[in-house]
Amino acid sequence: MAGLVTTFGAGAMTNSIGEIRNADFLFVIGSNTSEAHPIIAMEMKRAVRRGATMVVADPRKIWMSTIAEKYLQLKPGCDVWLLNAMAHVICEEGLVDETFVSENTEGFEAVRETVKRYSPEAAEEHTGVSAEDIRWVARKYATTEKAGIYYTLGITEHTHGTDNVYALANLVLMTGHLGKPSSGMNPLRGQNNVQGANDAGATPIFLPGYQRVDDPEVHARYEEAWGTNIPAEPGLNLNVMMKEVGKSIKGLFVMGEDVVLSEPNCMELEKGMNAAEFVVVQDAFLNETCRFADVVFPASVFAEKEGVFTNSERRVQRVRKAVEPPGEAREDWRILIDLANASGADWSFDSASDVYDELVRDADKFSGISHARLDATVELPKTGLQWPCPTPDHPGTTFLHEEGILRGKGLFQAVDYRPPAELPDEIYGLLLSTGRTLYHYNCATQTRRESGLDAKQSEAWVEIHPRDAKKRGIEDRDMVEISTRRGSVQVRALYSRQVQPRCIWMPLHFFEARANVITNDAGDPVTDTAEYKVCAAEVRKIEAGEAREGLYPGTFYGIDAPV
Repeated sequence: MAGLVTTFGAGAMTNSIGEIRNADFLFVIGSNTSEAHPIIAMEMKRAVRRGATMVVADPRKIWMSTIAEKYLQLKPGCDVWLLNAMAHVICEEGLVDETFVSENTEGFEAVRETVKRYSPEAAEEHTGVSAEDIRWVARKYATTEKAGIYYTLGITEHTHGTDNVYALANLVLMTGHLGKPSSGMNPLRGQNNVQGANDAGATPIFLPGYQRVDDPEVHARYEEAWGTNIPAEPGLNLNVMMKEVGKSIKGLFVMGEDVVLSEPNCMELEKGMNAAEFVVVQDAFLNETCRFADVVFPASVFAEKEGVFTNSERRVQRVRKAVEPPGEAREDWRILIDLANASGADWSFDSASDVYDELVRDADKFSGISHARLDATVELPKTGLQWPCPTPDHPGTTFLHEEGILRGKGLFQAVDYRPPAELPDEIYGLLLSTGRTLYHYNCATQTRRESGLDAKQSEAWVEIHPRDAKKRGIEDRDMVEISTRRGSVQVRALYSRQVQPRCIWMPLHFFEARANVITNDAGDPVTDTAEYKVCAAEVRKIEAGEAREGLYPGTFYGIDAPV
């Protein structure tokens, strides 16, 4: 998000999901779309059936690569090399949209100079992708009118994640693929209402509407509107916060997230949780973080609440209560208001609509959207409105930047390759990456309570190339131990040629084999997003009779969990 706000002025998809089917070129990078975003994958399939060219770039041979015209199996953590090499070709072969660049951007010359050092031949050596393929993809992308880029956490969950986003944005700007239908740069948000949370200012950098908290004008306006003092500098991001739990952070309020499963190097986090003075969890389900909670607030699920969600394409959509919450469960906003008032505030919101109106009052991007308007403009098959929507009569915005880039001019960012924080060595000879599967979602707090889904994928595994497995005496479906500098987990090994030699991959959903016990919490220097996608690891076969050690087996994840 930070990279998009910096380069374009808005941290969201530039285009709409429905436009994907009409694209003529789709560059999918760092996105296992068919498993993590199956609905969006359907639109991509429609485009390919219509004749569009798809290129997939991913270290792991995902299903989407089977329908791609070109599959670029790059080495993990080498995205900047690949993207800068594409920019090199576009610059060297005169494929830059010079008119668009001169009229709508700034900083291009620094990028032009930087990418001179990234020839496709040099990139081939670093990425494993042939120079011929790099040239073909760069030419095709630059010369196709309706060309869109689609990415997700495979791009951002690196110590150079922001650089990856900058390098992608450079390609968009130098080719003029912005402010047009079926093109642009499109991050596919990983969870329900991630976009909405960012829109609302649930980041340490921004107030609502991506207005920087350290902008003096913005800061003064919100202090007056809210009638209180607010910090004038950005706060701590999530990764830094988790490292400070039990240290400078004495108390923790966790809402809608199972941090002891989702955060990297989570055994260190558990130490912090045990040292914390007070922990509150607010969630619709008991989860593993509840083990550390002094208080648990039971929250309602989507069908038990009123409000709005914002999806990946910036569409603000109404949700309406179908049933009353059971037992002591309550809507999140009601819990938060009562907690605030019990702490000395005087909040008088009577409805979710009141809360939303207060949110958008000083955020121009959303100020034309209200619950009342959304209720009055239900037009199937699409509902809701896409921001920017600054006035009550504004129709919403299908794709961004048509009438000018939101930040004024698009900002090129010259980036150089930086290696991952960890690379293989004599002790840890493999590279581990983690990700999602089709049948489970994130920490599986909900999906592993559903017997059908749990039957589809009931245990964790690691994909390992047969060549690497045989070197280690590992047969297909053997139990193995995966170790990194942070700890170890035990899983079943599966022979797979989806992964490259010297690379392994495992899902993140299973508490009994927590991937995030072993992932690296080294962070990106801009966002501090942890490097979930690359860390040095080793795998060994577990001998018969060898006992499992050291890991709590989990309490709340399963279908037989307490209700």
